[in-house]
Amino acid sequence: MAEVTLGGNPVNTSGDLPAVGGSAPSFSLVGNDLGEVNSSSLDGKNVILNIFPSVDTPTCATSVRTFNQRAADLDNTVVLCVSADLPFAQSRFCGAEGIENVSSASTFRSTFGADYGVTLTDGPLAGVLARAVVVVGPDGSVKHTELVSEIAQEPDYDAALGAV
Repeated sequence: MAEVTLGGNPVNTSGDLPAVGGSAPSFSLVGNDLGEVNSSSLDGKNVILNIFPSVDTPTCATSVRTFNQRAADLDNTVVLCVSADLPFAQSRFCGAEGIENVSSASTFRSTFGADYGVTLTDGPLAGVLARAVVVVGPDGSVKHTELVSEIAQEPDYDAALGAV
């Protein structure tokens, strides 16, 4: 279990992020078309998992926009924005914002939050995901992780993109 803050107040996660150098846990998420988005379909690519509570909050929306802009020219790289939002909300946001360079996926019907140790277990956002970034290499190994210490802050984009 790890501790982060929300508005300066401590909240806990369900576990710890996967270890750098280890294998990334496999996952199965729900895409905007309600189809399966799974880790095996991303084998052989760099994967940036942009993990956050909800696309309907300002910092989360900013992270999606920023990765959309900054990851556009990365070769062999997929940015997957992961939240507990239903696929309908993710699709609405991406459509309204013109988001085309990243994909989004929902933890709806998934154990992703537990597998990656990012489900918030207490506080007002209990049940959604903490803000984190996990970079997975083409071989499935974890190349970079960041659990953002204050949920209302943005991740370190440079560190994540530099790990690719």
